[in-house]
Amino acid sequence: MNPTGPGVANGADVFFILMGAILVFAMHSGFAFLEVGTVRHKNQVNALVKILVDFAVSTLAYFLIGYGVAYGVHFFQSAAVLNGNEGAGFAPQGRDLVKFFFLLTFAAAIPAIISGGIAERAKFWPQLAATAVITALVYPFFEGLVWHGNHGVQDWFAATFGAHFHDFAGSIVVHAMGGWLAFGAVTLLGHRVGRYTKDGRLVGFPPSSIPWLSLGSWLLCVGWFGFNVMSGGSLASVSGLVAMNSLMAMVGGILAALIAGRNDPGFVHNGALAGLVAVCAGSDLMHPLGALATGGVAGALFVYMFEWSQSRLKLDDVLGVWALHGLCGLWGGIACGIFGLTSLGGLGGVTFASQLVGSVGGALYALAAGFVIYGALQKTAGIRLTKSDEMQGADLAIHKIGSTPEAEMMQR
Repeated sequence: MNPTGPGVANGADVFFILMGAILVFAMHSGFAFLEVGTVRHKNQVNALVKILVDFAVSTLAYFLIGYGVAYGVHFFQSAAVLNGNEGAGFAPQGRDLVKFFFLLTFAAAIPAIISGGIAERAKFWPQLAATAVITALVYPFFEGLVWHGNHGVQDWFAATFGAHFHDFAGSIVVHAMGGWLAFGAVTLLGHRVGRYTKDGRLVGFPPSSIPWLSLGSWLLCVGWFGFNVMSGGSLASVSGLVAMNSLMAMVGGILAALIAGRNDPGFVHNGALAGLVAVCAGSDLMHPLGALATGGVAGALFVYMFEWSQSRLKLDDVLGVWALHGLCGLWGGIACGIFGLTSLGGLGGVTFASQLVGSVGGALYALAAGFVIYGALQKTAGIRLTKSDEMQGADLAIHKIGSTPEAEMMQR
């Protein structure tokens, strides 16, 4: 066998994309444990089950419908064709199949993000219905516009603003999409029982486990290097700049959240994620110092906007997903049009106007979709647990078992 032949090159790309898919799939355990550590003990089982089942529903919806909406590709052909053995447009050695797996993990991140915002009082089955609609239609439509050039939207951006809308790894396509969809869901659900007093004062619900919360953050941070670096799609396009920028943005987010959050461990661990959310869009273009600044702004933005949304908007967003993914993702898309410019040390190929319009447009699309989907479910199946079920906790009300059943039995 020729060690430099096409079979080896294709195999290398298959392995490269597969490793990226595995790393991003592992991030879903991070979403799960971040939620487990943040919610109260009576909702920990529900958090774990939701993330896993959401991933399963997302897989079916994206496989059967969503991937075709985004990329015009369907899988209703023989395995020989899908594996690239018989042509028909599929890459050899199943490279297009692992590409689907990789992009699926991005799609499934949307309901995982939403899950954190609606925790502790959302019905289980209606949320799965929302997951199916989002990953089959809502997310793939926007994904196709940005990453596949569907419907000529990117050509319009280039003609109107001088450059395509650039979102290398999903600050807008994934994170802002999830955060702004969640805003609609959280608003329609309303706040948890006891979260606010009659005169509107916020009542603190402390995290159930800082160690579990911290583990979730660590798992997400590690997987994020697959999320960003492997977005290049092949070994030939891999970039160490993406890895360095991801690192620097994460560090910027941590330090800014440490200061703005006054040493609060929840803010520190989410600050790392805020920086990583923000750098996704321009991680392939920015100078590392630009990435550091992007992450630093995101870390502070998350702290201030999480506190403001809870106290002023009365938005009971349990994990702060609107601030973390919605606002920091929006900032990241815009920041790409600032720190990606050659005048600020970036590689260029972007314009501020294109990034501003594309970022705000993506957020507005997700915001509208969130209110439409969850509003429709609210009027039909209902989206909120009964007060008694919420007080009992989603673990027992939905799954009939708590996170520590043996200990709970001994207490009776």
